[in-house]
Amino acid sequence: MASKGSAALEAMIEEATIEAYGDDEQLTGLFTMIEEHLAVPFTTTVLGVEVTVRKIDMTADTIVAVCARGHHRQRIDLLDLPLPTPAPDGAAWIDAYRHWAGR
Repeated sequence: MASKGSAALEAMIEEATIEAYGDDEQLTGLFTMIEEHLAVPFTTTVLGVEVTVRKIDMTADTIVAVCARGHHRQRIDLLDLPLPTPAPDGAAWIDAYRHWAGR
């Protein structure tokens, strides 16, 4: 999936944060949209190792992917998570989050 253009990402951010005041509420709005629209589980490669993204979670200040390989689990900041090609359905919301975070 090709990354959406800036205007499309801004529209998605507006949709997710329409009633949000402050960064904390905006982060929660974006997390909600990612959680609702991103198709999980999916596999990707982190540092040369194939992992399965089991779910998306939120910490106090960021959104993370909960990745698994065998019995091992690791949270990876969604800003750092490499996406597979093709990207899973709903990955445009990750693009919107990354755009928002880079403002």
